[in-house]
Amino acid sequence: MIFKGLEIEPSLIPILDKEFVAASLFNRAFRDAVLKSGKSAQLRIAIERGDGLVSTYETPVFDESSPMNEASLFYAERLIKTLLWIKGGWKITIGGPKSICEYIKSIYTVGGLREFDARFMGRVYEKEFTVEIVDIDKVPGSNEKSKPLGRHLKGCRIGFDAGGSDRKVAAVIDGNPVYSEEVIWHPKTESNPDYHYSEILKAMKTAASHMPRVDAIGVSSAGIYINNRVMVASLFVKVSDDDFDKKVKDIYLNIQKEMGNVPLEVANDGDVTALAGAMELNDNNVLGIAMGTSEAGGYVDSNGNITGWLNELAFVPVDYNQNSAVDEWSGDYGCGVKYFSQDAVIKLSPVAGINLDESLTPAEKLKTVQEFLKNGDERAKRIFESIGCYLGYAIAHYADFYDIKHVLILGRVTSGDGGNIILETAKKVLSVDFPELAEKINLHLPDESSRRVGQAVAAASLPEIK
Repeated sequence: MIFKGLEIEPSLIPILDKEFVAASLFNRAFRDAVLKSGKSAQLRIAIERGDGLVSTYETPVFDESSPMNEASLFYAERLIKTLLWIKGGWKITIGGPKSICEYIKSIYTVGGLREFDARFMGRVYEKEFTVEIVDIDKVPGSNEKSKPLGRHLKGCRIGFDAGGSDRKVAAVIDGNPVYSEEVIWHPKTESNPDYHYSEILKAMKTAASHMPRVDAIGVSSAGIYINNRVMVASLFVKVSDDDFDKKVKDIYLNIQKEMGNVPLEVANDGDVTALAGAMELNDNNVLGIAMGTSEAGGYVDSNGNITGWLNELAFVPVDYNQNSAVDEWSGDYGCGVKYFSQDAVIKLSPVAGINLDESLTPAEKLKTVQEFLKNGDERAKRIFESIGCYLGYAIAHYADFYDIKHVLILGRVTSGDGGNIILETAKKVLSVDFPELAEKINLHLPDESSRRVGQAVAAASLPEIK
């Protein structure tokens, strides 16, 4: 396959998506071509997030005099989008070829190609998003700081997991769950934040009633949290901006007061998943990927710490085919949400020859396909094989930004036989096209029951009792 003037040679192609252009393969082919061309330049990118923390990345690109300069623009745009959603930040400082720097500055503006990303990051960090062009030697170096989170098991603790369709809570004494419950709730369709507050508080008080006291509370939830404040979260998607600022941003801090001001820690559910895996495996460098309504990610580094990065893998491009599926929220193509969620199953079903009833919810469509698979339907099998192929190439892409020893895959898309098919196909991709990664990275598919218990204990272990 020739793409953007480069030859891309995948050993395996998703059986239901022959036009798939793996980000991992394109990036490697691009960098190799740059180095062989004799017409290279350096591009340096620094992304600043909260508290002055900075992630810096340097890469070779084609010199502006090269006829491949257009490929450099494409590569830089996809790379910076990836860095932004993995690392998070409100300011890009960039140095290198003038055409690339000016192009990046132009697209992260009002009306620009990446206006959504700029507005989103501005909201997360409560600063106006900016792109600053400087001489390459003036681009700041990295200033990373990870922090330990969790693994505190002593005492009487509450672990709360705020899911999109059910809320889970556990009472945990010295690391052992003594009570747990799952309750159906509807946070994504409720516009009154008092509903969310009362449901969360009810869960906390229920768990508290099963222990002699409450020493600490840990919360695992989809979304972005900074200093235990809700910055962006799909659970509150129907809440107005005004009510969000007044009642949602500090919802967990207000719950903390109601529960006696005990230590409280809120973390993204992806990070808590990775933490639970690290605790179960008794190892570090764990990347968690949850495939459900969307794609969630979390990471525990070599020190067993979380990095403070966003890890919003749903928005990270994994397919560079510009005619690929578009994410309705961000308006961008090829992003993880359309490859590692129930949307992926729904997207591939008609290609496989399975026409799903449009009156079904996305979750019901997923269950229908999983039933076909359970009954030995080859069409359904091809869907999960294609997702596994996507995953193998995506893991190789993620490995450019994370130091990975273990990948946990979980979520409702991996339930039943589909999870094993995804896992085995991803392993095959790594072994054939990325043998050095296949040797280093172990893929795991935890069973659902142990995952739920592990997630509750990991959430409960988040706060430190001082």
